[in-house]
Amino acid sequence: MGIFLICLAIGLGAGTLSGILGIGGAIAIIPCLVYFLHFNQHLAQGTTLALMVPPIGLLAALVYYKAGFVDLKVASFICLGFAIGGLLGAKVAILIPTEVLKKIFGLCLLLASIRMMLGK
Repeated sequence: MGIFLICLAIGLGAGTLSGILGIGGAIAIIPCLVYFLHFNQHLAQGTTLALMVPPIGLLAALVYYKAGFVDLKVASFICLGFAIGGLLGAKVAILIPTEVLKKIFGLCLLLASIRMMLGK
């Protein structure tokens, strides 16, 4: 029951952030899996990719769509590219040592954070 509550809390937190900020759940989920469930970086990333298989953001996207804030053409093209890129990226990621992958992920989050705080 303990792991269920931890996972539910991670999902609720990531889903809420995703709905409010439009961020990908991986930004919140991967660090939580690493620090709260002690996953290595590869396991955290693979698990996060697996949970995105069902239409996780469907209900949140529907709310945005109804408000006129979704461009279906752009979303479709990005989705296609994302699927192909995800496949290629996964093949590369499994070849990178866990500690290096963890640092790359952290650096990406840091750079994105700095850009956002500087308003760029």
